[in-house]
Amino acid sequence: MKTLSIEIRTAEPQDARAIADAHRQAWQHTYSGIIPHRPLNDMLERRGESWWRKATRGPATLLVVDVAGTIAGYATLGLNRARSLPQEGEIYEIYMRPEYQGIGLGYRLFGEARRLLKTLGCNGTVVWCLEESEHADRFFRSNGGMDIAEGMEAFGETSLKKIGFAWN
Repeated sequence: MKTLSIEIRTAEPQDARAIADAHRQAWQHTYSGIIPHRPLNDMLERRGESWWRKATRGPATLLVVDVAGTIAGYATLGLNRARSLPQEGEIYEIYMRPEYQGIGLGYRLFGEARRLLKTLGCNGTVVWCLEESEHADRFFRSNGGMDIAEGMEAFGETSLKKIGFAWN
């Protein structure tokens, strides 16, 4: 009998290509039909392997879900960028490849990201998602998030409403 290894760990520079691929697949799956085509493709092109290699060394922490050597998803986290909110930590992004969604790995990654922020001394966590992303809305609500703020995010000439969820 084989044992499947699942590990949540800090990303390494050699993970950059796999993270770029996970990012591309997750964003196409999540945002096609929500974010206009051109701004979505521009974002995907900007965030290639070299961008993610730099991100592994950047100020934000980058976690990955490694399933038997395959990067199934990632999360970026650090200090809250919205100074008007009392939560000190923020999960900037959390995404899973489509084929790894719905099996609990996103919940594990999210829990680990929140635990890490807490160990770094952050009181409370905030996460933003686009209002039209029903999957993200359900995910954050099912994890106990409270809808506490609203904002707008520009994608080319289109502005989309975003919702801030918080955990104290």
